[in-house]
Amino acid sequence: MKKRKQRYPSNLSDGAWRYLKPHLPVSAMGRPRVISLRQVIKAILYILKTGCQWRQLPREFPAWTAVYYYFSSWSATGTWKRLHHLLHARLREQCGRHKHPTAGCLDSQSIKCTAVPGARGFDAGKMVNGRKRHILVDTLGLLLVAVVTVASVQDRDGARLLFRQLPGSCKKLKKIWVDGGYSGRLVAWVAERFKFCLAVVLRPKETRKFVLLPRRWVVERTFGWLNHSRRLSKSYERLTLTDETWIYIAMTRIMLNRLA
Repeated sequence: MKKRKQRYPSNLSDGAWRYLKPHLPVSAMGRPRVISLRQVIKAILYILKTGCQWRQLPREFPAWTAVYYYFSSWSATGTWKRLHHLLHARLREQCGRHKHPTAGCLDSQSIKCTAVPGARGFDAGKMVNGRKRHILVDTLGLLLVAVVTVASVQDRDGARLLFRQLPGSCKKLKKIWVDGGYSGRLVAWVAERFKFCLAVVLRPKETRKFVLLPRRWVVERTFGWLNHSRRLSKSYERLTLTDETWIYIAMTRIMLNRLA
């Protein structure tokens, strides 16, 4: 009796694979590639969604060492970021927007670290010992750039690091909405060095209840999307670069599902 292949919710659909396949790196000269890149990406998405360890990959996927090789090598060469930026431009055009956004929203999120050794710090405001994600999104909530630091880094300092890594897709930015944690000298620093400005959205002082702040909810929703992936529930990585890679992969998966 023929064994039926196991299907997982994290699997790539045929439509998503058609969007992704043309942009994957071509194999270098030498021995022909034997492993299926589609199966490799399926395995990486399985780890992203379930949060399992590399060595716990089900046998339906290629060997975990081969999957990890592609994950780490593409992370070092910036391939994951390049794939993300290409799909981001295509999805914006499909939504009737220009591929280069003119407005965005910036915020940070502190997350706990596991017992895995690596850089970490203590966020006294959130009472979290771990790392901090700084992300900039467009008005659709799609990621533009992400930077991960130790949690002890202030939001203003993390924003400076993020602005120094803006990709080419941010060249038409004119306004970025931020909360009160980014006010002060950072606003003047941005005005001197960039073509966009920071618009600080403050919480009303007359109430302590929940208030839906204009424009600010967009980036909070993006953090909610990231939390759907168990690999991003905490920081399981030794390097902050690996944390950033998982964020780009998670957003790539979201955009592929929408494009397909």
